[in-house]
Amino acid sequence: MTDDNRPARATPALVALAVGGFAIGTGEFAIMGILPNVASNLSVSIPTAGHLISAYALGVVVGAPLLIALSTRLSRKATLVALMAAFAVGNSLSALSPGYDWLLVTRFLSGLPHGAYFGVGAVVAGGLVEPARRTRAMAMMFAGLTVSNVIGVPLSTFMGQHLGWRPVFWTVAAIGALACVSVLVAVPRADGAAAPLRLGAELRTLLRPLVWLSLLTATLGGASLFTVYSYIAPMLTRVSGFTPAGVTLLLVLFGVGMTTGNVVGARLVDRALMPALYAFLALEAVVCALLLLTLHNRIACAATLFVFAATTFALAPALQSRIINEAGDAPNLASGAIQAAFNVANALGAWLGGLVIAAGFGYTAPAAVASALAVCGLAVAAYSGRLERTGRRGGGAVPLPPQPAHGTADTPVASR
Repeated sequence: MTDDNRPARATPALVALAVGGFAIGTGEFAIMGILPNVASNLSVSIPTAGHLISAYALGVVVGAPLLIALSTRLSRKATLVALMAAFAVGNSLSALSPGYDWLLVTRFLSGLPHGAYFGVGAVVAGGLVEPARRTRAMAMMFAGLTVSNVIGVPLSTFMGQHLGWRPVFWTVAAIGALACVSVLVAVPRADGAAAPLRLGAELRTLLRPLVWLSLLTATLGGASLFTVYSYIAPMLTRVSGFTPAGVTLLLVLFGVGMTTGNVVGARLVDRALMPALYAFLALEAVVCALLLLTLHNRIACAATLFVFAATTFALAPALQSRIINEAGDAPNLASGAIQAAFNVANALGAWLGGLVIAAGFGYTAPAAVASALAVCGLAVAAYSGRLERTGRRGGGAVPLPPQPAHGTADTPVASR
């Protein structure tokens, strides 16, 4: 029997999950705005302080599969609460760090719960609503991450500049604690006994070719974003001629674009997943190429950056939904792995963008690299779609997994 009230009852739970996304998004990106303050206070260079960003990303890559695997005997709700508690503790330790080396360690620890939270949270969010609204439900959770770039990161930068960097981490820890309580109160429980451990099923999911192709698509599409985003400030000041205050406003506009793309993209994905994925990657390639021209005109540059942000963040719900589809009845580890893929993309994009700048091609060059990465992502996605169609025709190339059943957050992490 269809439960027509399910979406209304799901809303508080999705808001609670989004609060966790807001905390994580603020904690991840705030360091970029306060990096000079941290470097000055701890007596290290800005490039050395930049390793704090890499330490967090490494924590995400390691923590996503590891913590999901270790939490397979817990319900999904209990896992989410534990992950947000660990995130709050990690940021509290960052605020208490006596020196750079300790801060480096605590940033790694703070990153560990990130991918696992979004991986398990996406499965929970999708199970709270009917199948036709699943991607939109996941997008609502990810909206916390995008909104953090509109509100949390600018406020954290302001706080860091006037109060110091330690209050920033205390604030992130407080938001994480709030998210922990919100999930505990708002995410529904399930009736019945816990299902048995199924870690083997989760691991076997990672052997599926379509899962790995989804991860590769996420890495290439995400790297396209971070190739530009990592160097957005010098691109805007040295090429477009914006003042530092203008850059701050454009970053807010970029955050609004992220939020818009997340919402609109989810609606399109619920209607037609693969065509939407192809369209987002193709548009990402085109917009990155346009940046080579529009960076030289402030109005055109602002408009292009908004579309770029919207397009790249429309990919997030599309790829999350894609990998959960392909993972079948054991989606948790694969869902977490795609968060690791996005952070690999972060490191890859920053490295490639820095490479072409250091080679003397100028600050517009990262946009060209980003366009090429998006084209490569589109090619991988198209190949993935071809393999899926071959399987449906009975060609035997790729066996299609069963679709995940809907359930609640108290289903054990390794069983669905």
